[in-house]
Parts: sequence; C-alpha cells; structure tokens
Amino acid sequence: MFEFLQDLDMPLRIFWYLALGSSLFFIIQTIFTFTGVDGSDGTTVDFDSDLSGGDSTFQLFSLRNLVNFILGFSWAGVVFYPVFNNKAIVYTIAVIIGLLFVLIFFFIMQQVYKLSENNTFSIRDTIDMTGEVYLTIPANRNGKGKVQISVRGAFHELDAITDNESISTGSLVRIEKVENNTILVVKKI
Repeated sequence: MFEFLQDLDMPLRIFWYLALGSSLFFIIQTIFTFTGVDGSDGTTVDFDSDLSGGDSTFQLFSLRNLVNFILGFSWAGVVFYPVFNNKAIVYTIAVIIGLLFVLIFFFIMQQVYKLSENNTFSIRDTIDMTGEVYLTIPANRNGKGKVQISVRGAFHELDAITDNESISTGSLVRIEKVENNTILVVKKI
C-alpha cells in the first residue's frame, strides 16, 4: 500500500507517515466533533496552569492541538523537503506551519465560542429599561396592566402595576423595580 515511501529518504518517509496518520486522526476527530460523539477533547493533560490569560476554554496542551501541530508540521515537511537542500530550513518551516495550524484552530474556536450566547430571560433584567403599556395600568396598585418590553431582542409581555396615576395603552414607562419576581413596578415617562 505504501510502496512509494520505500525509496524515499528516512526524514521524508517519517514526514509522510506523520502526515498520513495525523490526517486520518484529524478526519476521525472532525467526524466525531460534528456528530457530537466527542463532547470534548477526549483526553486531558495533568498541567496545573492557565496559560490563556483569561476565561477561555482553549487549552494549549491538548490532544486536538497536538494533532493540529503534527498535521501542519508533517504536511509542510512533505511539501518543502524536496524544495530545500538545507534540511534545517525545512524543519524550521515545518515547525512554524505546525504552530500556525494550532493558532488558526484557536482563532476558529474563539469565533465559534463567540456564537454561544446565554439568552435566558430574567425579569430582573428589565429594571431601568423602557417599555410600552399594552393594557392600561390602573392607578395606585388597584389592579394590573401589561407592559411590552424587549430584552436581548425578544419581546415579553409582563404584568405591571404603578404607584401613581393610571397609565394608558401606548404610553412609555420605565421599570423601577420587580415585585414577587413576577410583577413590574413602572413609572410613566
């Protein structure tokens, strides 16, 4: 199957074996990722330090990053080995490209994590926001009306009361506080 590798120099043959093996592993890892099988890297390292400098799920030392590095390193070696006579240049380029593969993966994952967003609604998020009266709010807490308010791009229709005069439909109000985690206390703007 790999007869073409037998006539190559040993370093080039090693680059080819690493490239083929890491490519196969990368394809399997990618399939697992998109089908939801892997859940995470599948392995962790015993490294007690946070090198990210922030709150990030990116781990510098992980199986996924090792595969990405070997993938870039080995394919760069395969491509540049016949180009340069000085093999130190080939190894340097291969290491740089391997590191670039890790950085590119980090950048892609950072962009993907930015897409995750917590859209859980909490009625407390409405305090100090402006809403529009949907159903008239009776004066001095003599009943409940309704207010429409947009929180993180989603409209909510919530019960509201006021301590002042009645507020008619279509009026703008400011939410002052929340009572019993279900009722907004509002004031006309």
